Amino acid sequence: MIIDIQKIPVKGLKIVEDFNFASKQLVEEDAVFLEPVHAEIEIKKIQSKIKIKGRIFTKLNLICGRCLSPFLYKIDSSFDLVFLPIESFELKEELETEDLEKLFYSNEEINLSEIVLEQLNLSFPLKPLCSDECAGLCPVCGQRLKDKKCNCEIDRVDPRLKQLNLFKKG
Repeated sequence: MIIDIQKIPVKGLKIVEDFNFASKQLVEEDAVFLEPVHAEIEIKKIQSKIKIKGRIFTKLNLICGRCLSPFLYKIDSSFDLVFLPIESFELKEELETEDLEKLFYSNEEINLSEIVLEQLNLSFPLKPLCSDECAGLCPVCGQRLKDKKCNCEIDRVDPRLKQLNLFKKG
């Protein structure tokens, strides 16, 4: 969805839209959409600055990083962005910190679909977990420890420290 900067009214735009993205567009490789991404977005033009404030909602199926079980992951994420015309950016030999935080538009248009997809990808956890208490898999037999406990003996001593353990016993 392309927004023409020249056609933004003085009072701004309110957009309520469902976006359909392919799962392969996500940074989380195993994610599967259970519903479209619902977005509620306000766009305001203040001189050459474009303020975009919004919220996205969706449900996905993710794979737990500990136990490898699929689980429902709900996204409810807000964002507040300011875009400047690319022409206002000065070329410098070295960028400063505040330069890295600036967003730009060109050709008097902004691609709203790209913004929604970017915000969706930024809302993923680094390591998806079905729950904070997930015990994962047994390193010996591979049993999911949330389903049932196994009777495996797990030697939790770091092999690099085994010699110190012998010294401690002796």
